[in-house]
Amino acid sequence: MGLFDSELKVVNIGLESFRQGLSDSGVKSVQAQFKPPLSTETALFTKAAKASARIDKANRKALERILNAKPALVGMGVAIDVIPGMKRDLILHAGPPVTWERMCGPMRGGIMAALMYEGMAKTPEEAGRLAASGKIRYAPCHEHGAVGPMAGIISASMPVFIVKNEAGSNCAYATQNEGLGKVLRYGAYSPEVIERLKWMEKVLYPTLKAAIESLGRVDLKSMVAQALHMGDEVHNRNRAGTSLLYRAIAPAVIKTCPDPERAAKVLEFVNGNDHFFLNLSMALSKASLDAGRGVKDSSVVVVMARNGTDFGVQLSGTGGRWFTGPAEVPDALYFPGYTKADANPDIGDSAITETNGLGGFAIAAAPAIVQFVGGSAADAVNYTMAMYGITAGENNIYKIPYLNFRGTPTGIDVVKVAKTGILPFIDTGVAHKDPGVGQVGAGVLSAPAEPFRKAFEAFAKGV
Repeated sequence: MGLFDSELKVVNIGLESFRQGLSDSGVKSVQAQFKPPLSTETALFTKAAKASARIDKANRKALERILNAKPALVGMGVAIDVIPGMKRDLILHAGPPVTWERMCGPMRGGIMAALMYEGMAKTPEEAGRLAASGKIRYAPCHEHGAVGPMAGIISASMPVFIVKNEAGSNCAYATQNEGLGKVLRYGAYSPEVIERLKWMEKVLYPTLKAAIESLGRVDLKSMVAQALHMGDEVHNRNRAGTSLLYRAIAPAVIKTCPDPERAAKVLEFVNGNDHFFLNLSMALSKASLDAGRGVKDSSVVVVMARNGTDFGVQLSGTGGRWFTGPAEVPDALYFPGYTKADANPDIGDSAITETNGLGGFAIAAAPAIVQFVGGSAADAVNYTMAMYGITAGENNIYKIPYLNFRGTPTGIDVVKVAKTGILPFIDTGVAHKDPGVGQVGAGVLSAPAEPFRKAFEAFAKGV
């Protein structure tokens, strides 16, 4: 009976607007941060719960492989020579499979640039016709052990980094980063884009290749751990990572390059491109996560990728099967003259960093990123803290100083995502929706629900 004599306090678990009447009446209330499960098939949650011991054991095994991976930069090569299954008439792209007819503007623009770069077309119009002719084949980078930012285009003649998991035998591949603005990965194909790509092939690539060979290897895992302590999350902010890489390779470039002027230009290019480390952070994440593939009954996500049309995920325990849904447009800070109406839906393989416990999952280490959308340092911490609720564990190497060096949330568990309704948080660049324009901003977003709902339902049915 004392309940009716005490001050009324309310916990609202419905729509936040339900609190308005309470507030108007002076009643104290709090809003529960509740989200409904992603799937309405309640029997599947029961099925997954009954198999939880088996799933947890499998997830521990998959996560152990991921955390024990030792990604190192061991060399460079030309795509046709080193990427498994690469062909002259094959172009790799970001995200899950997509046909030319369904490709977004920036991906089409990137492919057109690649065809001109390869000498298979002379003009954008000619490149567009060839791309649509059926004579060119397309496949996801992820299906060939590679990753690519934004449009993710890799063609036969492009130089790539080779990142090896030294705790196993698997390798991952990624192109050199072009910098920001009007670049191929954002769908630009103007003459200066092609000219830069050729310079990267003829000057940047051989110079870096010789330097890396002289070093033997570059420990990328330790480099990322240091970068997190210096304000990076190694997806949208790579200034520290690029600086650490620069320190590692600069002496070798000077020693191995016979032309001092050429060495200076190469080092100036790397130093002037804060995003240069991004492609390596993606490749090291790919090499680590591929080590966790193929664990029966594991619900750990090993791929999150977007092609600008679809968002796709893959799980450790479901092989190479893609689960997809429509990609969404990020909340972003746009460059002057552009708005959200100009933006293409989310695109790129770079969400492999979040899948590896970096990027948006480590954003508490890089609070400057949330300024893209007018957020605060507290928001950055809250984003990271929420991700602990949907992951199988914490990283043993990648740690966040502000959280008392707690390991980053690592190993997205699709069962936890489906049960809690909490979706992976991603920070990203934004491309213009039309080909040929390039980058128009940068921002953040949560992954769409549909791919995770589909993944959970397929996993639970088979567990």
